[in-house]
Amino acid sequence: MTSATDSSDFPRAAEAKALADMGRAVLTIEARTVASQVDRIDSSFVAAARTILKCTGRVVVLGMGKSGHIGGKIAATLASTGTPAFFVHAGEASHGDMGMIMPQDVALALSNSGETEELTVLLPLIKRLGTPLIALTGNPSSTLAEAASVHIHVDVHEEACPLGLAPTSSTTAALAMGDALAIALLQARGFTEGDFARAHPGGSLGRRLLLKIDDVMHSKGDMPQVSPDAPVADALVEMTRSGLGLTAVTESDDRVLGIFTDGDLRRVVERGDDLRTATLRDLMTVNCTTIQRDLLAAEALRIMQDEKINALLVVDDQQHLIGVLNMHDLLLARVL
Repeated sequence: MTSATDSSDFPRAAEAKALADMGRAVLTIEARTVASQVDRIDSSFVAAARTILKCTGRVVVLGMGKSGHIGGKIAATLASTGTPAFFVHAGEASHGDMGMIMPQDVALALSNSGETEELTVLLPLIKRLGTPLIALTGNPSSTLAEAASVHIHVDVHEEACPLGLAPTSSTTAALAMGDALAIALLQARGFTEGDFARAHPGGSLGRRLLLKIDDVMHSKGDMPQVSPDAPVADALVEMTRSGLGLTAVTESDDRVLGIFTDGDLRRVVERGDDLRTATLRDLMTVNCTTIQRDLLAAEALRIMQDEKINALLVVDDQQHLIGVLNMHDLLLARVL
């Protein structure tokens, strides 16, 4: 018979504790490493930022191994925050990719040791081009650091790897410094949410900041509308035809007088109004909320949520109907 606490559970419990303890130790060491980099934001950091701000070309990020992976992320962050940049694998640079680097560019090289052979072999070529070189290393006396126009010191006291071999704290420090540089440049350039959206047109932020009501509204023949003297039956035909659950009530010149929705219909039925004789003038919601076409679709969403409504009529400056927008449209456009 097995006891309530099987002895076989103890090795698993010990293993679980060891795994959790190691994970916590790694995060503690890396958090301490990132905090220590604050002191590295000095005149060299400022000089690096100024060098990039003066650049008329692009920032070409170079690295090998784990530093190369971090370099790729730094290049992507720079490019998405207003600083044109791309990554070049240092090993490939010696086999043709040096042609990607031009005199008007800035080279940004990453190497913890500062002695990575694939990088040091490129130094004479970069110097010959006259391309400014910014180096991120953990060794200010290294070949790469001494050859650089600007050196940012990102040394670490220890790697989070208990063997002291796998790049962990050192790559985290380089990544954090790259983020610091990218965001400092973002602020210096006056980069805005709109600029960010233009660099991310496929993302949710891009859609929220770029999509206008004009891009998603129903217009022309898709607009459900009836006259104020029309019977309810005409309104139901329009609502069914458009599938929008509403119809605008307009004058002959398309000026909006009100709106009639599924909700209005339910309220009419609950009151017991005679649907055979009533006209839209009697049943419509007057002074309905409207919006203009040049506003962001995200603004339409905010209004709908605030007003607790599911649709908006889109009008011009004279309140003429030019479109209809409902919550489903925003959902399809992935603004929600």
